[in-house]
Amino acid sequence: MTLSNLLPAPAQVRRDVLAGIVVALALIPEAIGFSIIAGVDPRVGLYASVAIAMTIALIGGRPGMISAATAAVAVVVTPLVRDHGVEYLFAATILMGLIQIVAGLARLDLLMQFVSRSVITGFVNALAILIFLAQLPQFVGVTWHTYAMVAAGLAIIYLFPRLTRAVPSPLVAILVLAGLGIALGLPVRTVSDMGRLPEGLPSLDLPGVPLSWEMLRIILPYSLTMAAVGLLESMLTAQIVDDMTATESDRRRECMGQGGANIVAALVGGMGGCAMIGQSVINVTSGGRTRLSTFTAGAFLLFLLAVLGPWVGQIPMAALVAVMIMVSIGTFSWNSIPNLRRHPWTSSVVMLVTVAVVVGTRDLSLGVLAGVLLSGVFFAEKVRRMFAVERDGDAAHATYRVTGQLFFASVDRFTAAFRSAPPAERITIDVSAAHFWDISAVAALDRIVDRLREAGARVAVVGYNRASADLIDRFALHDKTGVEMGATPH
Repeated sequence: MTLSNLLPAPAQVRRDVLAGIVVALALIPEAIGFSIIAGVDPRVGLYASVAIAMTIALIGGRPGMISAATAAVAVVVTPLVRDHGVEYLFAATILMGLIQIVAGLARLDLLMQFVSRSVITGFVNALAILIFLAQLPQFVGVTWHTYAMVAAGLAIIYLFPRLTRAVPSPLVAILVLAGLGIALGLPVRTVSDMGRLPEGLPSLDLPGVPLSWEMLRIILPYSLTMAAVGLLESMLTAQIVDDMTATESDRRRECMGQGGANIVAALVGGMGGCAMIGQSVINVTSGGRTRLSTFTAGAFLLFLLAVLGPWVGQIPMAALVAVMIMVSIGTFSWNSIPNLRRHPWTSSVVMLVTVAVVVGTRDLSLGVLAGVLLSGVFFAEKVRRMFAVERDGDAAHATYRVTGQLFFASVDRFTAAFRSAPPAERITIDVSAAHFWDISAVAALDRIVDRLREAGARVAVVGYNRASADLIDRFALHDKTGVEMGATPH
């Protein structure tokens, strides 16, 4: 990584810096909230956000994407902190980072190829709903001033760009509402009400845990889960930022970068984290495109905590709620609603199931897993239906022409086509328009050939393509002397 990789073109510098400032302000209540979820001091989440954002900007594979402490990781470690203390959390985060580096080296990022567009759309919509629902507690037990400030913040966010886009409208909304709240002393909740902000800079230190197999036994299950959840959310976020910016990301590098960032976070007393869709959307919509915006978010957050802590604590939560509502509105894929009728029903069901599971469980990984599994089932059923067996001939010689993909889901239709067929003295099974994918298909062919020969027929199987022939040669049990690879039936 060189300085030229970090610094964008001069025209982009201002946009990246301003976008990073907006993100830094939005990270504060999030990091404090995630620390509370994990059962640790607020500084653990805030220092993690600083370290992860600044580190991933240098070594990550998706410019413009924001990574920091996240709820997805925080909910996983709550039992670990409760039962063993925060030092075990730091140790588990280091191991999490090492696992993610190994995952990058092993190219596990390629698993994203099995996540369909319907699952991604469902994931995005569910996250938008969760972001909005997370703001609702800020409206409970408050005065009318909070509602007025949120409304004013949304008005500034959506109307200010009509005047100028030189400054991100979310930043203007935060500054204006903070000024009004402080100047007028309005009775609204502030950032400091979320938790005490840390003072000073984080220090570098190793976790205070014994180096033993018992310690490893305790943290390994948590580290594996944290690493998996973190990579899943990061890869999905990278895909979303790719789509928003019409650029490509290096996902293998991002996997390893996430690992390195989490190790650094643990060494400065922070919890684990990953990419954040909400903050990434804020960054992109505010003009951030390069690594500088991500680095600025972490650096400015550190500046806020070390120098401007008392002032930051007075920022009204209503201002940040307005920004997050804007994020939820911007994140939701609104065209997915009319597409429910235009898209195939299977795609719509996958998207809706993903949304329902994520919102119902508050677990992004479970929702994605449900969507991927359902996509696989629908795909297998679709391929199964694209299979046919046709019979020509008479009692002397019959030819069966097999068309389509032969695998575990289509073998029942394959065998059924021969089960009720009239007998013939000589039978040719033409598979030149078919492909054998697995040993289930090979076993089905074995059963068919054996059954026909037991009935007194002379059987020949012709037309294998090379890949199918290799599979048959390795695993078939029937006599293959009548097999002619690539031949036409006669």
